[in-house]
Amino acid sequence: MNKWRKLTAATAGLALVTAACGSDTEEVSESASSDAEAPTTEAMEEAAGADSDCSGIAVLLPDSVSSPRWENDDRRFLAEAFETAGLSSDQYSILNAEGDAATQQTQAEQAITDGAEVLLMVNLDSGSGAAIIDNARSQDVAIIDYDRLTVEGEGADYYVSFDNVAVGATMGAAMEDALADFDGVPNVMILDGGPTDNNATLFAEGYMSFAQPHFDDGTWNLVDKQAVPDWDNVQAQTIAEQILTAAGNEVDAVIVANDGMAGGVISALTAQGLNGIPVTGQDATVGGVQNILLGNQLMTVYKAVRAEAFAAADLAVQLCNGETPAVDDTVNNGTTDVPSLLLTPVETNASNIQETVIADGFRTVEEICVGDAAETDFCS
Repeated sequence: MNKWRKLTAATAGLALVTAACGSDTEEVSESASSDAEAPTTEAMEEAAGADSDCSGIAVLLPDSVSSPRWENDDRRFLAEAFETAGLSSDQYSILNAEGDAATQQTQAEQAITDGAEVLLMVNLDSGSGAAIIDNARSQDVAIIDYDRLTVEGEGADYYVSFDNVAVGATMGAAMEDALADFDGVPNVMILDGGPTDNNATLFAEGYMSFAQPHFDDGTWNLVDKQAVPDWDNVQAQTIAEQILTAAGNEVDAVIVANDGMAGGVISALTAQGLNGIPVTGQDATVGGVQNILLGNQLMTVYKAVRAEAFAAADLAVQLCNGETPAVDDTVNNGTTDVPSLLLTPVETNASNIQETVIADGFRTVEEICVGDAAETDFCS
């Protein structure tokens, strides 16, 4: 029986509790949740100049499977940011390692050989990321950790991301609200992100700060908690199927670390007739937003990728021009306080899609309102 009471009230104004958001690998000085803002298009255009001394910036993206954001969103916004800053297409490159750490290291080495003065990297794991950083630094090439912090070695020169503990806390708070009126003790499944991704650890820290007290006092029951290697959506579905089988399908809610994996979990749930139970996600992908509209997903975390991309590109261009960017915050990677820009995540749910991802131009009604989603009230 589905005992879940669906939420109808907007929770976009959720006040994140960040006092407990510190961690050994992401401890922010100045404030736990930075109000850092990305440069506007106008600001970058004003700062741009044809006399840029920048000879090359290389972006190292991780894959195109774990989340569609890397190719669908980050690539286009980074390209837009570089072009807005006045760089020509031969002054920057955007590469994708397609999940292979050795390939990413080769791409970094080749980019440096080709004259890149700055690398902007989303590491595949901290070990290979640290090797890329060490090699770049030995050749006087600046490096920015983009979205994922490298927690081994001396760390990058800069780090641009979101407050990732707050991302997880947004999921945890939404699930806590969704289960507030549950009749009895809900059985909760948790699927964490890739175990080699420091962000996955931080997301889990955030949502477990809400979930663990319920497990400790017996108001929620933890069915199982597993990490999904490489954020693989197919593996997420398989793991969910195995957990459901072991639990006799007695699962009432699922905390899932991103939208792609949530899609796999929803497929597993639907196959067992468990329709419409609360499932979390993040990235505000088209599929995630569609699942929200269809009542299969509780919420997603909208991270304004365009703002993140513009902030990272602005830093990269400054470094490439021989400037020293001024950044107020730092994040400790376990060894070094890395100068950092952290942006604030926003919850998106059925009641505020128009005001968040649509209003920002991150998603369009046309791309969302296809297939089954076209029949929802939002699209009519």
